[in-house]
Amino acid sequence: MYGWIWRHLPGNAWVRALISLVLVLAVVYALFQYVFPWAEPLLPFGDVTVDGSTGTEGGGQ
Repeated sequence: MYGWIWRHLPGNAWVRALISLVLVLAVVYALFQYVFPWAEPLLPFGDVTVDGSTGTEGGGQ
């Protein structure tokens, strides 16, 4: 897939590298702005099994 993208980008190697970098940054931006906020309520990050107790009698150290 990456080879196909590289072959279809215009310009020489430097221009292709710059366009590839812009494409990667656009994908990362889209993930952080749209995909991750949408998926965050669906993920179990809030379901923790730790209850906050220290496990010792008296709560001291």
